[in-house]
Amino acid sequence: MTDAIYDRPIEILQKLIRFDTTNPPGNEVECIRYLNGLLTEAGLQTTLLAKTPSRPNLIVRLPGRGEAPGLVLQGHVDVVTTANQTWRHPPFSGEIIDGYLWGRGALDMKGGVTMMLTAVLRAHAEGFRPAGDVVLTIMADEEAASDYGARFLVEEHPDQFTGVRYAIGEGGGGSQTLFGQRYYSIMVAEKAVCWMRTALEGPGGHGSMPLRGGAMARLGALLTTLDQKRLPVHILPVMEEMLTAIAETAPEPASDLIARLLDPQQTDAALDEMAAQGMRQARGFDAQLHNTVNATVVHGGLKTNVIPSRIELELDGRLLPGFTPAQMMAELRQVLGQELEFEIIRHDPVGSETDMSLYPLLADIVREADPEGIPIPTLVGGFTDGRMFARLGIQNYGFLPLKLPEEFNGSATVHAADERVPVDAIHFGCDIIYRLLQRYGRA
Repeated sequence: MTDAIYDRPIEILQKLIRFDTTNPPGNEVECIRYLNGLLTEAGLQTTLLAKTPSRPNLIVRLPGRGEAPGLVLQGHVDVVTTANQTWRHPPFSGEIIDGYLWGRGALDMKGGVTMMLTAVLRAHAEGFRPAGDVVLTIMADEEAASDYGARFLVEEHPDQFTGVRYAIGEGGGGSQTLFGQRYYSIMVAEKAVCWMRTALEGPGGHGSMPLRGGAMARLGALLTTLDQKRLPVHILPVMEEMLTAIAETAPEPASDLIARLLDPQQTDAALDEMAAQGMRQARGFDAQLHNTVNATVVHGGLKTNVIPSRIELELDGRLLPGFTPAQMMAELRQVLGQELEFEIIRHDPVGSETDMSLYPLLADIVREADPEGIPIPTLVGGFTDGRMFARLGIQNYGFLPLKLPEEFNGSATVHAADERVPVDAIHFGCDIIYRLLQRYGRA
């Protein structure tokens, strides 16, 4: 161990957590300044680009040998709110307690930014030139749809990513123990945002008079249907590969239950059985095997004693890769049994093609670092900044490896109270990301 800052990742992560970058409003500027200072003090040339001064994005290019395409290491420093959450330790203190570093952003994703930053700093300090240029990109605004961060950079400054083919970001890498076996999910695809709005109409009137079948009743029926029914099953190749790998390595009877997920005629029943058994993976598999829709915002009614004749409903839809909003709306109408018109509020397409050519290297690195762990490809139900880089033809991989204790369910604390990360897991991840820079582009 040296006194170099890249050998002190926990110190960096504590500092990052202590910047309150809750989005909205984000206000990432001081956090980005700190990171910019670490890079410039090390002798690296940085670029700051911002749609608005309080929300800058930081880019630094580590020159490579020209033997491989460019590689982006991309992460964000904004975090979600802690409002109305009860934390056991202050969320912006960065305290270390019982081997865990506590704080908002420890997992999502200031921990990942720390891994990438230290890898670049170490490579520069050691005079190491990777096979291709490495473009460290630290951004604002991922938690609120990327408009001030990745979207701004991709649309306004695509030249910063000339020659890049791959990106590494959040969405995968952390281990999870399923049925006694440790797996490392490597994200190779993600679902697309498809936010919608619809209106339900019916007779209105005085609140003192009974009314059946009005807009409120239609809303109740719609919400009940969404709660009780799923959209159709779709098993994409990445999920087939992931579930097959789990089924082949899990003990019985779990292996049989996972195998049933691969049969579209049994998928939903198997998911219900998993949920009934209290398996926390059921919700994730559910999202990965269906287009999904959740009702999130309701607007309706102006006065307590007036029955509304129109109610507007906003829906958070998430599309599997390769599916369109029109296909989702058709599935939704079929399930709801109501002829509703849908307005698209926001749709960020992600494409349907997945470039798996970097996956073997990522999987090999994981196996070397943890011979007992099994890497598996996956897609994520949420969105990441990776979807924006895809617009430039850049394949994104969620690859921020963390070796997590079996009893620790890290995903349960992301966006929730008591977010934290094992100190040892951060050191594990820093080593792997640096190993990636060393191995990248080798024949």
